[in-house]
Amino acid sequence: MSTANALVRVIGIDPGSVITGYGVIETDGVRSFHLAHGHIRVVGNTFAEKLGFIHTAITAVVHEWHPVEAAVEQVFLSNNAMSALKLGQARGAAITAVVTHSIEVSEYAARSVKQVVTGSGSADKDRVQTMVKHMLELSGRLQNDAADGLAIALCHAHSRGYAAAAGANDARGGTVSRLPVRRKTRGRGLRR
Repeated sequence: MSTANALVRVIGIDPGSVITGYGVIETDGVRSFHLAHGHIRVVGNTFAEKLGFIHTAITAVVHEWHPVEAAVEQVFLSNNAMSALKLGQARGAAITAVVTHSIEVSEYAARSVKQVVTGSGSADKDRVQTMVKHMLELSGRLQNDAADGLAIALCHAHSRGYAAAAGANDARGGTVSRLPVRRKTRGRGLRR
């Protein structure tokens, strides 16, 4: 029995210490279907309370939609060390909310997400939103963080489709082209 066309539910998370966006889709690696999206306005008197709020809110989304895979945007290194640290902690809160439910988490660089969704790694938010709406057949305006959550889920869906196609070629004895290895670059931001 082939599972090549089985739908898998994926949650994409765009973590943030002020607003965390998410999107839930079902995909077979080729086609993707919208289920839900939203954004979480983080509240709390202390930063620890805000992290707890992110964890609780993502847990509620997981309980409602029961994804089996998750995708999260990687940390973006910036010149502001405190902003990068807060973003990293927000990511940690979101990731632990997913991992405590035994859901595998994949991470994608923002540039890779934009490349998959729009064809350009330097696309702006409006272009990402336009393509997400087109790919998932949505109408109306999407909140930016929710659109980013959906874009991350779509990036993961595309990666799953590529892996499935590679596996199918492998099983037939054909050659499999692999994704290029990501080059390490020296970025600006946190340095010792």
